[in-house]
Amino acid sequence: MDFREKVAVVTGASSGIGRATALTLAHAGATVVATARREALLRQVTESCREYAKDSDYRVGDIGEKDFAEGLIAQTLEQFGRIDILVNNAAMPMHRPIYNISAHDAEDVMRTNFLSCLWTSFAAIPHMLLQGDAGKGSGYIVNVSSFAAIVPPTHESVYAASKGAMSSFTRGLWNDLAGSGIHCVLVIPGPIDTEIWDKVDDQNAYRGKLFPAQLVADEIVSAIEQRRCEVTVPRRNPQLAAARLLSVLLPSVVRKGVAKMNPVTATMRDDARERARAGLGLGE
Repeated sequence: MDFREKVAVVTGASSGIGRATALTLAHAGATVVATARREALLRQVTESCREYAKDSDYRVGDIGEKDFAEGLIAQTLEQFGRIDILVNNAAMPMHRPIYNISAHDAEDVMRTNFLSCLWTSFAAIPHMLLQGDAGKGSGYIVNVSSFAAIVPPTHESVYAASKGAMSSFTRGLWNDLAGSGIHCVLVIPGPIDTEIWDKVDDQNAYRGKLFPAQLVADEIVSAIEQRRCEVTVPRRNPQLAAARLLSVLLPSVVRKGVAKMNPVTATMRDDARERARAGLGLGE
């Protein structure tokens, strides 16, 4: 596939998977519009992208805000006249006992991790349809979910829900957009070495092997080229394959295993009960 005349929007591009994906697409020839909240890091990413695709640019803002998400698509179309690849990668972590999460906290996670994907996709799809009608190729929507949506770890109910919504949305688009020329890719990363792990303050959280973000970026480009619908990264990993199979065949075993690895303590429950007696809600 020739990426040299393609325009790609990559959200959450300041670090980790998003940064690696932006650079990999630019290296393949695509003009990249990178977006995230941290301008200094975005500028660095864009400067590196311009070494391969000179017109690459960036937008600074919060993708969890509907106006910014929709404006990102509109501004990209105004500047370049097309969007060929949309990579919805932006995400915020939420590794916290449910007793310590407020409804507002949960809404923030859903806006960034799922609703942003919905807003950008809804804004891009009409223009991708017109591109296809004009014989210019329709487009690709790549949604980066998480293996947590398949096997939710302890203290990640809200994060897993946000990624589960993204996964179901993407799988629904496979049928809804059939025949349109728009191809949707669901990417399900396992434990990837990003800064998200630095934000987890839990000694019982996962501390096993982490895989490089570049592995995900390479799989994204490969999935676009080969028009694959779904890819788990790393592929053919025995631990992920076993967890996926057991979650379907023996879900109770998986639940017990997850609970044993990172148990919910009596202290957590007792503290939440005391706050409830005081008239406080979750996360208060």
